[in-house]
Amino acid sequence: MEITWYGHANFSLKTPNGTVFIDPFFAGNPTAPISYKEVDACDLILLTHDHGDHVGQTLELAERHDAEVVAMFDIILALVDQGLPERLGTGMNIGGTVNRLGMDIQMVQAMHSSVHGAPAGYILTLPDGTCVYDAGDTGLFGDMALFAEFHDIDIAILPVGGHFTMDARQAAYACKLLKCRKLIPQHWGTFPVLAQNLDALAEHLAVMAPETELVELRVGEPKKF
Repeated sequence: MEITWYGHANFSLKTPNGTVFIDPFFAGNPTAPISYKEVDACDLILLTHDHGDHVGQTLELAERHDAEVVAMFDIILALVDQGLPERLGTGMNIGGTVNRLGMDIQMVQAMHSSVHGAPAGYILTLPDGTCVYDAGDTGLFGDMALFAEFHDIDIAILPVGGHFTMDARQAAYACKLLKCRKLIPQHWGTFPVLAQNLDALAEHLAVMAPETELVELRVGEPKKF
């Protein structure tokens, strides 16, 4: 699997069966290294919630690549009203699982807000058993420990920027609850109100979850896992 961070909460996961985008925010993203028009592959889009810095260019990518969009049921209805073809929209809800590109995609709760429906995260289990949790935008909540009971999480993609989401200390504690092997930080460094570096995160992680490896992705540079 290959993961690329396009800044903020915008990620692509390249798997043997296709390419997944999560929250494809390009236009207006000051750290995005490319335009959505330069994306060469997109088979599936997962949306955590429908704030503008997460929906981003979902409609454009779906149309351009004939990509399916998976999101909270209410968000799919809103996107269809905005022009998403019904055949490309799959609505689901917390606790549900769909199988796409050979992987199980479970929608789980998040503590945040959303224009339509409720915010969510996703736990992806690839065919080889690799497990990736993208929390979306969220605050810290104790039920993250339940995710570790049901899943053996290899990689957690967590917001760490503070103000709108967890900060460094809370994200480090989340890793303790999740028992994840690796942490990829997101939702930081994009806008002035967010944390601008990962120094505090590294310090808190060393104390609260020393077995979790901090993986700092460089924007636009794919990393294999």
